[in-house]
Amino acid sequence: MAAWAIDLASISRRGCLAWFSRGRTEVPGRKAAADHAQDEDRSEKGAPTSSWITRSQALWSRSLEPLRPLDAPRARATAWDASWPLPRELTSVRRARRLATAQLSEWDLEDLADTAELLVSELVTNALRHTRGPLRLNLYARGSHLRCEVEDTDPTGPVRRFVDADAEGGRGTELLDLLTETWGSTRTATGKTMWFEMPTQTL
Repeated sequence: MAAWAIDLASISRRGCLAWFSRGRTEVPGRKAAADHAQDEDRSEKGAPTSSWITRSQALWSRSLEPLRPLDAPRARATAWDASWPLPRELTSVRRARRLATAQLSEWDLEDLADTAELLVSELVTNALRHTRGPLRLNLYARGSHLRCEVEDTDPTGPVRRFVDADAEGGRGTELLDLLTETWGSTRTATGKTMWFEMPTQTL
């Protein structure tokens, strides 16, 4: 009787150990499968759509795109954008005036041509006198305003100076104050942009 009890006890212990060992080996497998199923479920629920991926790629490509040099025109987004590179030559002043006048005529903004021609000439002249490197002239017609820009490679903004009444130059800021609605200087990755805006009632 005692021997039978010992054998039963040993069998019970061996069965428990076998079950315990089997449980230890099987549970991780079931857990891994469950985790894998949960991961797949989460990935399906949180998987980005192809349109989101496309938009993200386009955004990063624009952000990381090399800077367009000033000796190349800007991309023309609409029919109301215009851009021209200007070589570092004295003839660029005359060329800028001619380009601005022709473009305003194409946009039916001839009433602004004389003022815009004078101010563009002033900005290009100052850029040639005080900066180095290429220039670029940009014109934008937006809503009720015309915006003119001259880009250069010097980040230093304009300095307002007091000039004598008999001085032949140095009145660029005074002309901008008098003839424009607003103007300013914006630092860019390639230098700065001098710009001014004029109201128009024809758009």
